[in-house]
Amino acid sequence: MSAQPRQQLPRGFWWLWASTLVNRAGLFVLPFLTLYLTVERGYSATTAGVMVALYSLGGILGSLAGGSLTDRWGRRPTMLTGQLGAAAFTLGLGFAEHLAMIALLMTALGVTLKMSQPAMGAMLADIVPAEARPRAYSLNYWALNLGFSVSALSAGALATFGYVTLYVVDAATTLLCALLVFLKLPETRPEKPPATARAPEAPRASMATVLRDRRFMCLVGLNLLVVMVFTQRHVALPLSTAEAGLSTTEYGTVAAVNGVMIVTLQLLVTRYTRIRLAHRVLGAGALLVGASAVLNATADTLLLFCLAAVVYTLSEIVYVPTSEAQVPAMAPAHARGRYEGVMVLSWSVGGFVAPLTSGVVIDAYGTDALWAVCTVFGVLAALGYVALFRTRAPRDTAPPPVRTVPQE
Repeated sequence: MSAQPRQQLPRGFWWLWASTLVNRAGLFVLPFLTLYLTVERGYSATTAGVMVALYSLGGILGSLAGGSLTDRWGRRPTMLTGQLGAAAFTLGLGFAEHLAMIALLMTALGVTLKMSQPAMGAMLADIVPAEARPRAYSLNYWALNLGFSVSALSAGALATFGYVTLYVVDAATTLLCALLVFLKLPETRPEKPPATARAPEAPRASMATVLRDRRFMCLVGLNLLVVMVFTQRHVALPLSTAEAGLSTTEYGTVAAVNGVMIVTLQLLVTRYTRIRLAHRVLGAGALLVGASAVLNATADTLLLFCLAAVVYTLSEIVYVPTSEAQVPAMAPAHARGRYEGVMVLSWSVGGFVAPLTSGVVIDAYGTDALWAVCTVFGVLAALGYVALFRTRAPRDTAPPPVRTVPQE
């Protein structure tokens, strides 16, 4: 099958892309939070873990609130509220003295950062035609990882001036992101067409409307399975490398494989996946992440752990943009915000639940048992995607022959 000529993305998308890159490039607080709390402030590792969990809890609340506000207020005001709030709470964290205040600010930061994500996803779907969305989501995901690479490289240098510097610069870049949104991005929420006898007004959407959409909730559930495996690079992988006798430097090398591969290969791989049926792409991504779990369970050298990281990263490159593109394909235009919010929620829930349950499994049965469970999750998700997309096409399908959304 020959690929169709690549469609130009609208100007508004590139401003949205630029705001994403700026915001992620200045995201210093979260990667260095544990070090700040334990080394700079003298708190225990347990306390630092609780603070991270509170951030994830705030993200769960923010995902739901952001989805509803995106459809009620609009995309632009929701993004601005989230970004301005995140800037304020980030700055507050840099100067907070008491643990209770740090806990409150961490929760609020999780709310505001996640609050803007459904709005960004809905705005992207509003301004980019359906057939170009896989490429747009891939470019946006590439910007996220490129920005993270920039922040990781620059944060160490900034930290030499004191941890407060990280919080100040983080808040400043978040404000710059909000400024780009304010100056360059108009509101894109679709207007409801007037009701007529032949076309009655669309029913009012609520969060219950999304939860009753069984097909979409199956998509969310399958995504949660995959996210639970993705999260293990922060939980089980460090423990597995330590059990194999690798040093922290060698673990850093394994972790660096992910960022380098995404920045260099994301756009190239997307040229291939964007013209393939969605259920095959998603199924392949789920199988790859399951295979990476098998490799992590059997690895005992730096080279083998790096090989597992290569497979894991390929699964991420293949899976994430295609998964994100399915949300606007299934969502009615007037409810895109809520649908985006529930999908973002699955990532927040996975980030909150996986570390808690993984620790229990590892303590009781060991890391190999956890990797075995992850393999099962990957296989189940792959089978689920094939079954889900063979039922019927989503609402917002791309015109043939660009077959990112199934035409079956």
